[in-house]
Amino acid sequence: MSDLDAHTAAVLRLIAESRRPGARLLLGIAGPPGSGKSTLAARVVERLNHGGRAEAALLPMDGFHLENEVLESRGLLAVKGAPQTFDAAGFVRLVRSLRNPDEDVAYPLFDRARDCTLPGAGRLPAGTPVVVVEGNYLLLRSGDWAGLQGLFDAAVMIAPPVEVLEARLIYRWLEHGLSAEAAARRARGNDLANARLVMAQSATADLVLGDAEATVTP
Repeated sequence: MSDLDAHTAAVLRLIAESRRPGARLLLGIAGPPGSGKSTLAARVVERLNHGGRAEAALLPMDGFHLENEVLESRGLLAVKGAPQTFDAAGFVRLVRSLRNPDEDVAYPLFDRARDCTLPGAGRLPAGTPVVVVEGNYLLLRSGDWAGLQGLFDAAVMIAPPVEVLEARLIYRWLEHGLSAEAAARRARGNDLANARLVMAQSATADLVLGDAEATVTP
């Protein structure tokens, strides 16, 4: 069984254990850049919706990137992706609104190819029983991000070893067309700084996933 399969099975067990009859379940999947949280979240939603069911929806945090013009005006463009380069307060308001399952919810998405947000491009249908929210800073205990504490019914942290993250991040930048030197510089600079921040300053999750094993917090 692959790590992804094992992790997916562990998250599905956590969801089953956390669900309450008649109530929407909010699951947060957090992790540093390059951890595989987006892939895991998508796989979990796919499994829950297997066979044509409309059981779950995925809501990514990335749509709350501040626009490049705003980051440039604040001197933050060089550290895009760091916690202070997102509209964290807006994201907290959105997650809080998910408690009401009776209304459709529109939310922004992030276009990586164009490096910009797409306001209102995502839609969460009313009545969706399970919402899987994924992002780097869902469990961060500082700043506006701390307002997310207590909003999730269950939380997952996926945190592979730093050397694994580094290799994945370098490969990611190579795929974006950077030279080997530039890719390594980007990965070892802002990306790994954010990764270490996530692993050091996030609240304890209900389920912690490493490279090949999962542990459930008592």
